[in-house]
Amino acid sequence: MIKASIALALMGLAVFGGSLTGAVEVPVYLPLSTLVLAGILMVGRHIPTFLRIFLIMLSATHVVLVLLVLGAMLRIITGDYTGYVPPPSAALGAAAFGALIYGLSFVPVVRTICTIADRYLASQADSVIRIPFIGLVRAREGTIGTWMIAILIAINLTQVALNVRLSFFSRDMFNALEAKDAAAFWYQLFIIFMPLAAVFVAIALTEVLLQNVLIIRWRAFLNTYYVGEWLGDGAHYRMQLIGRGADNPDQRISEDLRKFVESTYSLSVGLMNQAATLVSFVAILWTISAGFTFPGTDFEVPGLLVWVCAGYAILGTWITHLIGRPLIGLNFEQERVEANYRFSLARLREYSEQVALLSGEPAERDGLSRRFGQIVDNYMRIVIRLIKLNTFTSAYFQANVVVPYILTAPYYFIGKISLGQMQQVVGAFSRVESALTYFIQIYTTLADYKAVLDRLTTFEGAIASAQRVGGESKLAVTPAASRELRLSNLNVRLPDGRALMQADGLAFRPGERTLMTGPSGSGKSTLFRAIAGIWPFGEGEVLVPEGQSMMLLPQRPYIPIGTLREAVTYPAREHAYSDADIADALRVAKLPQIADRLDEERAWGQTLSLGEQQRLAVARALLAKPDWLFLDEATAALDEPTEAEIYRVIKEKLPQTTVVSIGHRSTLQDYHDRRIDLKRTENGLSTPVDMMQPQPAE
Repeated sequence: MIKASIALALMGLAVFGGSLTGAVEVPVYLPLSTLVLAGILMVGRHIPTFLRIFLIMLSATHVVLVLLVLGAMLRIITGDYTGYVPPPSAALGAAAFGALIYGLSFVPVVRTICTIADRYLASQADSVIRIPFIGLVRAREGTIGTWMIAILIAINLTQVALNVRLSFFSRDMFNALEAKDAAAFWYQLFIIFMPLAAVFVAIALTEVLLQNVLIIRWRAFLNTYYVGEWLGDGAHYRMQLIGRGADNPDQRISEDLRKFVESTYSLSVGLMNQAATLVSFVAILWTISAGFTFPGTDFEVPGLLVWVCAGYAILGTWITHLIGRPLIGLNFEQERVEANYRFSLARLREYSEQVALLSGEPAERDGLSRRFGQIVDNYMRIVIRLIKLNTFTSAYFQANVVVPYILTAPYYFIGKISLGQMQQVVGAFSRVESALTYFIQIYTTLADYKAVLDRLTTFEGAIASAQRVGGESKLAVTPAASRELRLSNLNVRLPDGRALMQADGLAFRPGERTLMTGPSGSGKSTLFRAIAGIWPFGEGEVLVPEGQSMMLLPQRPYIPIGTLREAVTYPAREHAYSDADIADALRVAKLPQIADRLDEERAWGQTLSLGEQQRLAVARALLAKPDWLFLDEATAALDEPTEAEIYRVIKEKLPQTTVVSIGHRSTLQDYHDRRIDLKRTENGLSTPVDMMQPQPAE
């Protein structure tokens, strides 16, 4: 941006010098606005990338504008082509909009938006894009996104320029009609309008294509980023533990990210489009109404229609803000209650069998009715607020149809303006008023956008808190050269800081099968999670054998939706094992009835009973062959004979695997070499007591 700033400054100085020497007669504000914009470029090189794109494209547009003005003044551009030259005053608008962009970079909410947007634009990932007539182009994903945004900005600015030119076409056509000049009329229609319309349609189609490609690529990148942050280093689990789960992360990743990308693009480019429209058509209004007097007096007000239009729009915007401001909070609440209701339905589907067994349908119906009632109540509050807002805006926009005619008719009747100029004023007034009331038009969108932004930022905050908990944890899992798994000065705590269990010097020896027992709530499962490295609360160290693999089977295993092959091989890749090995593991785990259904896709977590799910998890272990296998009541849903058979299979098929089990059944002792009991001490903490047991007879 430094080079661009210097080039722009040199251009401004050259124009200023030419004006002083008389080489070209330009208004002094033309070179001054160029120098101002050059200064904004220089100081704006540190603003967020997303805003820098707009600033650079604005500067490029300003250069084209200055060159066109100079071309007309130097008579390089002559004849009908002068109609395509914007007024020199447009340069002031470019400088003002550049200052606005720079100022917005200091607004906290804008910086938050740019922080999220810049993650995509800063992406270093290699990517490809297919460009018509060129083919595949390889570049960084961030570079591709930057160029697409820049091109879309250029397209929008071109559309504004075309609208300005069409305004002059409208003036000339109505003047031809008023003068009954057929030749001028057909000239305007075929020579001016048709080429402009063809270009307008072509770039509009290009915009639709490019916009949708940008949005899906942008969303895809942010989706990957947020999923990675959420799932990375167990943050999703710790978010639940510390009670900062940022309700419904599924919605925040799927819905809120989609809305963020779509709204960020539409609002930012829309704002720029409206600003450019405002600058361009204000110049037209100012020029036409330069000599207008205040109605009923001889007092001349320069640019009278500009001030009337501005006052009319500002009043409407202020009233709209007062009426619509509560929509921000209401939309945020609507997103929350909708997500809670959707989650309740998904939860009911997951536990439909348990609900049916308990005849819990009436209770579920009441709960769903209550949650849906919250949706209805909040929705009606939104509706009432929207009725108030739409009552005003509808009346306001209906008045827009006649207000410019009321303002210009007196000047037309006294011959101060022609019919063509009157139509041009009406069109320009409409454009200026629309640009000034852009805030009114998008108020409900802004309210929803602010709610989406708040949900994303609170989600990020919850992830950051979970990552800090993991990073600040004094409970370390450290690889060690020893073949034993040893607990050193271990103090396991609950998320609220209360101490739960103490252990020091306890070792689990390789090849030994250990059973952990103790009363519920004594910390057995929590100890397993500490060993697995996902429990961050506490102090001390877990020394694990370096280079050895671990697998923990919980009481209720996770079964992903998909094919049976994916369910059995989880978390490995689908094709990590041969079909023969997978089927054999299922048969050995006492699931022969589904061993030939590997390609069948369904919600297996609901199809299989809990006992079958536990045996499927054992099949996973048989495939993975971990060095250490932790069973957290992983056979509690099995009958005793089947449980005995499963432990026999584990011993036979995984002879090199060290097994540590949690369980309450006394029969489990027969399948283990050693028993450790968690007992309560006088201070209320649990501590492991090694209760050695002779090896069972073969």
